[in-house]
Amino acid sequence: MSAGHRLVLDDVRIVLEGNTLLKLDAEIGPGEVYTVMGPSGSGKSTLLAYLAGFLAPAFQASGRVLLDGHDITRLPAERRGIGLLFQDPLLFPHLSVAGNLRFGMPNAAPDKAGQIEAALERIGLAGFGQRDPATLSGGQKARVALMRLLLSAPRAVLLDEPFSKLDRPLRHDMRRLVFDRLREAGLPSLLVTHDREDAEEAGGRVIELSH
Repeated sequence: MSAGHRLVLDDVRIVLEGNTLLKLDAEIGPGEVYTVMGPSGSGKSTLLAYLAGFLAPAFQASGRVLLDGHDITRLPAERRGIGLLFQDPLLFPHLSVAGNLRFGMPNAAPDKAGQIEAALERIGLAGFGQRDPATLSGGQKARVALMRLLLSAPRAVLLDEPFSKLDRPLRHDMRRLVFDRLREAGLPSLLVTHDREDAEEAGGRVIELSH
């Protein structure tokens, strides 16, 4: 495992039309998955939008977001060093599997072809580089999306209910794959979900939001 990174939410408060949606203080260490649970409308997705840097103008936010000791609160999304994994894999249909993985990699990354080949082997998709994403199963697409995220070299990760659209037998395997890879990479991660099994398998601290 790498030395890892650290994500701090310092007195974060999000307000809509004068009403406080949520208040949160948290320090998420290397490889830790911090879970925020709550029903629809409790502010989970709004929190992710704030941390990622694209909070809608209708909301007001205060507090600070620190990554490895640097205040990133006012940085544009592309400069924050935060990766996102969504409910949908969001693979680019006009690119091959390898093209999707290459898209997120830093320009300076050495031997991209070799890294992509090794990455596909690690997620059980060796030889799939030239495949059209449309030919992949749901689980295969989810694995490609995860590896694209990791190859983009983020310093922290936000997980937006990434398992909710998977079949139940596949959900357990994907949780294990995702959480193991995040721990191995030493990435602090924040998971939002309404599924208690997600929180249990993440194995970290859990906070529950109400309306």
